[in-house]
Amino acid sequence: MFRLIGLCILLSAAVIFLGVKIYLMKRSAGEIREAFEDRLRTDTNTLIDISSRDREMRLLADSINKQLKILRREHLRFRQGDTELKNAVTNISHDLRTPLTAICGYLDILKREEKSSEAERCLDIIADRTELMKQLTEELFRYSVILSTDSSGETEEVFVNQVLEESIAGFYAALSERGITPKIDITGQKIVKTLNRASLSRVFANLLNNAVKYSGGDLEITLSDSGVITFANSAEGLDSLQAERLFDRFYTVEAARNSTGLGLAIARTLTEQMGGTISAEYRDGKLIIKIDPMGIKL
Repeated sequence: MFRLIGLCILLSAAVIFLGVKIYLMKRSAGEIREAFEDRLRTDTNTLIDISSRDREMRLLADSINKQLKILRREHLRFRQGDTELKNAVTNISHDLRTPLTAICGYLDILKREEKSSEAERCLDIIADRTELMKQLTEELFRYSVILSTDSSGETEEVFVNQVLEESIAGFYAALSERGITPKIDITGQKIVKTLNRASLSRVFANLLNNAVKYSGGDLEITLSDSGVITFANSAEGLDSLQAERLFDRFYTVEAARNSTGLGLAIARTLTEQMGGTISAEYRDGKLIIKIDPMGIKL
């Protein structure tokens, strides 16, 4: 009888000990999880520390700390390399402006000179390629500047309806030249957001420019009561896979002419800097680009 009671006491003590052990390990695991999430979220060199004296849990924390140190070093190298690359692109694109401007000037002089039809044809080709290089250089410069600065810094209350209408009016001549009469549906409700007006105008301009270049002859622009903005146009030869890649840097559809592939990338960067989202899909022969400003700073 006494042996049975003693065995029960021992078992109870073992259960209590294991229960306490499991509780402490769970608490240590929770501390490690919270600290790990905090270290990934914040730029700090503070290491993970736990209250538990358990050898295995402390070894786990030490192992994670070692990996965090490696991750920080790689992250620092990446940031430094990314900054250097952005500065290099900015400087190179800036330096290319001067010789390209000079080339364009000499081309204008040559065009005024007497020359054969073959020379005229060659000059036209050179001028066309030079203009494309100028456009690419300018877009590279603007894109690198946008990436290196937070364009959403200077904000104000913006009447989105008005900015969209002004942007469409600014592209009226270009749209008419392409035979495009846009179908516009802008809500009568006043959509006011606190954001960078110049950035919003640039986003609209890039999307309208994209429509001018690639639309099949139509364009639908809507601004809903909730503030969602949609640009839709027919786009032959496009597919769902290509639509998803349109915002990638330097990506262009093969049929595109005079395209740097940076216009929509810039639109996405600016939209995200303002806290919004932009997406593209291909449905029923149409490219549909949607801006959801629900996340834009209010």
